[in-house]
Amino acid sequence: MKIVFATGNKHKLQEAREIFTGVEVISILDFDKNFDPDEYGKTFLENAVIKAEAARAATGGLPVLSDDSGLVVPALEGAPGIHSARWGGVNGDHARNRAKLRTDIRKIADRSAHFLCTAVLICAAGNALVATGRVDGTLIDEERGGGGFGYDPMFIADGCDRTLAEMSSDEKNALSHRGRAFRKMEEMLRCLALIG
Repeated sequence: MKIVFATGNKHKLQEAREIFTGVEVISILDFDKNFDPDEYGKTFLENAVIKAEAARAATGGLPVLSDDSGLVVPALEGAPGIHSARWGGVNGDHARNRAKLRTDIRKIADRSAHFLCTAVLICAAGNALVATGRVDGTLIDEERGGGGFGYDPMFIADGCDRTLAEMSSDEKNALSHRGRAFRKMEEMLRCLALIG
């Protein structure tokens, strides 16, 4: 089975290809090099649906996968949340996002946080599947590790002593929010006999 992943983020695309075992994941950029729908939703689910529907229109009805994900810090009233990719003011500028987050968390005592991922898959027949994943942890106000992307260098998952950026991609994918959501999605596809 081939699925078009509705993301222009090369890191997310690589993760999806590593996580899905029974699915060939191809990029929406193969169909629309300027794919960048306006994410006007108020929740991760709403934004994931927006991206999935835009990708389905761009591909002529092929099965499409999208996700919306982000970092949630309860002591910051849930921020950056759905604004995680542009928290520093520029969409996709990971260094600026982390710099703003470092400034923000220095003002709070409780640095507990979690990553959330909502994945939506619209099948060829038009039916939609939804899966979510979450990983809880703690933020640090320094950056450690050269792997991962986004806020990974500042996030230590519960039960771990290294940031997500200090882990191998296999280690990170085994516990990450996106890894959990995508494995649930793949299991749903197996249950529906859409993949072997």
